[in-house]
Amino acid sequence: MSQNVIALCVIGFFMIFPLVIGFTAKGKSSGSAEDYFIQSRGMGGIAVFFSVAATWWSAFAFLGSNGYFYTSGPLYWTAIAWNIFFGIMYFGVGKKIWYMGKLNGYITAADFFKHQYGSNPLGILIAIIMIVGTVPYLQVQLSGGAYLIQVASGNMIPMAVAALLFYVVIIIYVWAGGIRAIAWCDIFYGVLLFFGMVFAGFYVASLVGGPTEMFHQVEQAFPGHTKLAPGMQMAWLSMFIITPVGSFMGPQIWARFYAVKSARTFDIMPFLLAFAAIAYVGSMLTGNAGKLLYPDVNTLINANADYILPTVLFNYAPFVIGSVLMACGAAAAMSTANAQVLALSTVYTMDFHRKYINKNMTENKTVWVGRIAILVFSAIAYFMCLFIPGLLVSIGLVTLGFTAQVMVPTCGALFWKRSTVAGAFCGVIVGGGINAICGLGLMAPPALFTGATGLFAFLCNIVVFVVVSLFTKPRPQKLMEELEQQYADFYNQVDMYED
Repeated sequence: MSQNVIALCVIGFFMIFPLVIGFTAKGKSSGSAEDYFIQSRGMGGIAVFFSVAATWWSAFAFLGSNGYFYTSGPLYWTAIAWNIFFGIMYFGVGKKIWYMGKLNGYITAADFFKHQYGSNPLGILIAIIMIVGTVPYLQVQLSGGAYLIQVASGNMIPMAVAALLFYVVIIIYVWAGGIRAIAWCDIFYGVLLFFGMVFAGFYVASLVGGPTEMFHQVEQAFPGHTKLAPGMQMAWLSMFIITPVGSFMGPQIWARFYAVKSARTFDIMPFLLAFAAIAYVGSMLTGNAGKLLYPDVNTLINANADYILPTVLFNYAPFVIGSVLMACGAAAAMSTANAQVLALSTVYTMDFHRKYINKNMTENKTVWVGRIAILVFSAIAYFMCLFIPGLLVSIGLVTLGFTAQVMVPTCGALFWKRSTVAGAFCGVIVGGGINAICGLGLMAPPALFTGATGLFAFLCNIVVFVVVSLFTKPRPQKLMEELEQQYADFYNQVDMYED
């Protein structure tokens, strides 16, 4: 049996494993839409941590981070900081969203906005943003998984077929078990992903004499590569803010707010996610050592920096090691793609189909509509994967800049009584519009924000949100009284720690 076949068998095992989990999880389902989409708000702490971490870390982290360290030096070091920031947000903002969701029966982000602002149009706008901002990011996962299969096969399996394989596997087990299947798989994937990133980094660094020798050689061969390039400070700041905020506001993370069983889970998440950030040391070592082994990006497969780790492994590593580490990359891609495709399905089913197409759907019919939506969104992402190529991180940053805009009205609802529907609406439209126009290259941001389009759009959103809110009609008094009582109960920790 050839090495390529063995490598594919190893990756295949890690792709088939979730199928077993999916059908096992199906047996635990109550059959309700709430159970399928948010596990009846009963997800335990271990499953929440691994599900959040594995969803938050994606092909963007496992493959794209290596490519970014390879091309841009220490710019991606901001990953350490943004992982900590993500954990803080999960505690400070996520816990409050969870409480409001539990109290008011929210299932999607749009439910939160419709109630908190008393506006259906605002809820619809948020739902649209969730879909438009998440589908391209789903493309990132399919591309990342397809890269691994293509390289592992020695290019015997073309990109189109490899991406289709990922597409089919994800559909089957998410279709069967919903978010419960995803959470159970993510425990396995999360462990694999963490140790895979660290081990890969130290292994690749060993090929050039170890971390210390690696830094010495990199500084000699590529002076300045280990330092943040002049003028890149704003890009670093943008990545630090927009990447975690954009991911945090994605529909797949909103589902993980609502699904949590106990408030205690939110209390420990900042510490767990900060510890997990150690894994990015592995990405840094892979990117820099790869720079020495392959100084010219054109020598990589398809001349793409995202291929640096697969290229190194299959040219230098024993095939067993290479295959296992490639499976870790498959875990990274699948653990995010599964959550995203179910989240997109949830948004469509609950925010559009159930509210505007068939208001009287049974629970069983609702779940089936969600399953059909899984097929549709996966197909869209698949064709984007084939016809809209690009670096994983580059695509990811544009889409994250879009979903990051939702954070402004979210914080407005939770922490500023004077926030208004008009302010939220205008801020999101302006911020999202600027991010889209600049991201498509139709307009350049101000010189100060070169390389920081997402941050520029986010700041514009904040300004518009605050100014418009100050000059427009406040939210209804009756609504504010209701919300103020709920927030008072939250701060008094009423029933928060009852499981």
